[in-house]
Amino acid sequence: MKKAFYINGGAGRVLCAIPALEHHIKHIDPTVVIIVEGWLEICLLNKAIMHNVYPHDHSDLIEKLRDREVISPEPYRLNAYFNQKCNLTQAFDMLINYDTPPEEVPADKDYNMFISKSDALVAQNLFQEINSHTKKDKFVVFQPFGSTAKAEGNYILDESGRSFETEDIIQLVEELNKDYAVIMMGELKIPGLPKGVVVPEEITLLQWTAIIHAADYFIGCDSVGQHIAHAIEKPGTVVIGSTFPENTSYTSGSTLEIIDNGIGKKMYSPIRMTYDIRIEKNNEYLMKLTDKTINKIVNNVKDKLGAKKVTS
Repeated sequence: MKKAFYINGGAGRVLCAIPALEHHIKHIDPTVVIIVEGWLEICLLNKAIMHNVYPHDHSDLIEKLRDREVISPEPYRLNAYFNQKCNLTQAFDMLINYDTPPEEVPADKDYNMFISKSDALVAQNLFQEINSHTKKDKFVVFQPFGSTAKAEGNYILDESGRSFETEDIIQLVEELNKDYAVIMMGELKIPGLPKGVVVPEEITLLQWTAIIHAADYFIGCDSVGQHIAHAIEKPGTVVIGSTFPENTSYTSGSTLEIIDNGIGKKMYSPIRMTYDIRIEKNNEYLMKLTDKTINKIVNNVKDKLGAKKVTS
């Protein structure tokens, strides 16, 4: 029986499902029905799947599903995933394209991203405006927060240990801002940002994809930006704290350099399986950076884009 797939969760999960869904359309069933419960617009980044995708409230959707086996793939419940043997894109591939998950983890499949003319123009206009004000012609996109970060008064809190700490963000940005135009990706307002740092407002995720594509470098954490940067082969540095890079990022075959800031200290958090507050408390400080790590991130950018390195 042919299948239909419900894809749920955050933007990163939806994006990571795209390579597996494209493979299913091209090699298994070109008529497959894909229901995306959130972040439907992300599917516009891939021409192969955009015509097979429906929102969960599409009229007469049930008629499209009557002759199909309906499946909700859940990567976090795959044995290879929670034992750090595969990443999110590989987990989706194993659940979508195999009747039984294979013992050997398949190689990463390509994303084949598509950026529209209108989104590319948003990026072009943004960079021209920044250049006219700052005279800087090298652009660094920095996504410091994961989806679990939230504003608490004058502070930004992420108890999951996935986001940069505010004081480290300021230190990083102050150094990078000397040589490059720094563009902050995210909706949370960061107190104390240096003058000249760009914080665009009302930017869609498709437009952010175009901005990352047009930028020279990406810095991020365990969030959607790193998946975009990997998919479009943008050079960058990603810092991982409480999660495992084997699961949530790309430890090989990527243009991204991964810094595992919580290595040897973290405990696996069994998201969507169970909850253990002791694990969460153990992991919540694992994104606090040392000066050495901050310098490494800065020097990674300078190695790629050119400028005098920091040593202190």
